[in-house]
Amino acid sequence: MKPYLYTKPLLMHRIPLVFLLISFSNFLSAQKIEILTSGTKTSIRGLSVVSDEVIWVSGSSGIVGKSVDGGKNWQWITVKGFEKRDFRDIEAFDKKTAIIMAIDTPAHILKTTDGGKNWKIVFTDRTPGMFLDAMDFYDKNHGIVIGDPIKGHTFIAATTNKGESWIPFANVSRPHCDSGEAYFAASGTNITYFKNKTYKAVSGGLSSHLQDGFNSTPLPIMQGKESTGANSIAAWDRSIFVIVGGDFANDKKATDNCVLSTDGGQTFKTPKTPPSGYRSCVEFITKKQLIACGTSGVDLSDDSGNTWRQISSDGFHVCQKAKSGKAVFLAGGNGKIGILKL
Repeated sequence: MKPYLYTKPLLMHRIPLVFLLISFSNFLSAQKIEILTSGTKTSIRGLSVVSDEVIWVSGSSGIVGKSVDGGKNWQWITVKGFEKRDFRDIEAFDKKTAIIMAIDTPAHILKTTDGGKNWKIVFTDRTPGMFLDAMDFYDKNHGIVIGDPIKGHTFIAATTNKGESWIPFANVSRPHCDSGEAYFAASGTNITYFKNKTYKAVSGGLSSHLQDGFNSTPLPIMQGKESTGANSIAAWDRSIFVIVGGDFANDKKATDNCVLSTDGGQTFKTPKTPPSGYRSCVEFITKKQLIACGTSGVDLSDDSGNTWRQISSDGFHVCQKAKSGKAVFLAGGNGKIGILKL
């Protein structure tokens, strides 16, 4: 009788643990990426999620995409006269208004107010070597655009009138960049613009820095080659942010690809468990939960970026949470768009 008497309580104690493990396993398996559409001949790097229903994307071959029903259906637009251009960033405000950025010389910024039927050029720069990388807006009126260095100084311009016009910063107001240092296009996420009109930007290449106006702080992240460095910064506020990057030429290398700061960039720490490879974009879902994506997969963190776990091996270039809502969308090559299912 003794074996039975001792075994029964042991089994009773194990049952809740089994249920707990099953529940936790189901929780992890439920966090996945559902592919909404793919096959359109464009590489998407621009993503702007206005709400859970309204999503805009932009990419190569002059293509812009839009959904107004949460990604169930998509309208694909080829911007006339820009069929061979690459739109690596887009900023949308509603289902009718959006701004796109054509990157290379001549650099153009265009705007639509009729849902993409017509586009107006609102900025042009024909300076040799001009290459726009990213835009960010802190409200509908105020935005900033950043580009690769011209004669050693970062190109920056700003708008205060909903993107209708852009005023370049004077050369003395542009931060200096090292030789071989530039910016990666990650749907505007290598720069974040704050309401007091300050910004933080991250660079990569032979050198990698956090730039805050004239301040330029070296980042403890992979660098030294053209394919390395910081790609994206997600800021919860001016003090708390997470930076990701790595080496896109070796996209499964999971070292020196993420740094965290809780004091505005005065100090950095590396995660206990980093993302599982090169990551081109990172985004806060909540203050504790983040998502990061790259060509080798998608990772989630539930502890403010200290530990990461891979939830998908599907490659994406960009990810973004709805500005007004809870949905998280991702986009990448071959017109692929996905949604995070929690």
